Amino acid sequence: MLLGAAADPNSERGVSCEGQLPAASDESLVERAIAAKKALGSKAMVLGHHYQRDEVIAFADIRGDSFKLAQAAAENKQAEFIFFCGVHFMAESADILTTDNQKVILPDLAAGCSMADMATASQVEDCWQVLNKISVAGKTIPITYMNSSAAIKAFTGKNNGAVCTSSNAARAMKWAFEKGEKVLFLPDQHLGRNTAVLSLGLKLSDCVLYNPWKPNGGLTDDQIKNAKVILWRGHCSVHGRFSLENIKQVRERIAGVKVLVHPECQHDVVSNADVVGSTEMIIKTVKESAAGSKWAVGTELNLVQRLAIENPDKQVVFLDKTLCYCSTMNRIDLPHLVWAMESLVGGQLVNQIKVKPEVAKYAKVALDQMLALP
Repeated sequence: MLLGAAADPNSERGVSCEGQLPAASDESLVERAIAAKKALGSKAMVLGHHYQRDEVIAFADIRGDSFKLAQAAAENKQAEFIFFCGVHFMAESADILTTDNQKVILPDLAAGCSMADMATASQVEDCWQVLNKISVAGKTIPITYMNSSAAIKAFTGKNNGAVCTSSNAARAMKWAFEKGEKVLFLPDQHLGRNTAVLSLGLKLSDCVLYNPWKPNGGLTDDQIKNAKVILWRGHCSVHGRFSLENIKQVRERIAGVKVLVHPECQHDVVSNADVVGSTEMIIKTVKESAAGSKWAVGTELNLVQRLAIENPDKQVVFLDKTLCYCSTMNRIDLPHLVWAMESLVGGQLVNQIKVKPEVAKYAKVALDQMLALP
C-alpha cells in the first residue's frame, strides 16, 4: 500500500508510507508517539493546524492557522525537523520560510487542499495571457490566498503581488488597489468577494468570476475590462457548504444564538452572520465571550468540537446539522505521525517537502510582501 499524492513538479517529495503504518486501533500508539517525540528532543518540532484531529493536536508543540504555523517554523532556527500536521501547501510555505538546514515533513503526502487544487500554475499563466491580450495585466495586481501552491505564490511574486491570509485579506486588497486598478484574487472566490464588498465597500457588480475551464474565463473582454476584482473560480469544500438555510434553522432551534463564520463561506452566509473572522479570530471570539453565550460556528468540525470542549461554560454548536470534516486535513492521523517520527528516530527521513529553489525564491517575494503590508 502506498499512501501519497500525485507528484507536484514544483516540489520535491520524499518516500511515503509503504506498509509500515500501524493500525489505528493499535493501543500502543500514544506511548509510541511519546517515546519517539522524546527521542527526537529539541531537534524536532510538531506543528498542528486547528483543523487536525485531537489525537494529533495532543502532540503539537504549537497549534495555529496555516500562516501562524509557518511563522513558528521560521522562528525556531534550532529545530532541524519540522513535522507539519496540516496539508501540502502549508508544508510548502514552511519550507520556503525556513533555512536550508531545516527539513519539513508532511506525515501523509495525500494531505492536500481541494481549494488549492482548484488553481494550477498553468491555468493561472493562461489567465494572465488573457489579461495581457486585452491590455489589463499591466494594471492588475495578483493577490493569492495562503491556501495555494508554492507555484501560485511564485507567480504572484513574479507579478508584483502578495500573499494574504483570511485575517489580512482586506489590507492586502487595499494595498493592491494602491498599486493598480484591478485585483486578480485567487483561488478562493468567496474570500475575495466578501473582502471586496463587505470590507472595501465595492459592489457585487464590480466583481467577475473567472472560470479557468472556459475560454476567456467564461467572460467577455468588456466584462474583464470593467471589473475591479477578478475572482478565481475556487472555493473551500467545507466552508462553501454552509447556507442561509443553516442560519435560519439554527436561529429557530437555539434562542439567542450568535452565528460565527469564516470568510471563506458564501457571500449570503457571511452577510447574515453576527460575526465573521479568521480561524484565530473565531477561537478568540468564543474564548473571550461571556459565560452562557451561545454560538453556532461555521468552520471545520474538528475545531468546532474542540471549541465546545474547551469552553464548557458556553454553548457551541456546528452551524450545519450535517457533520463535515475537512477530509484532506483528516488524512494526518496518529498512525502517520508515529510512522514519520519513528522513521526519523531510526535514521530514515520520510515525506520531506522541498520546494524547488526558483519557485521558492519568487514565492518568498510574495510572502515577504505580505509581511511588509502596513
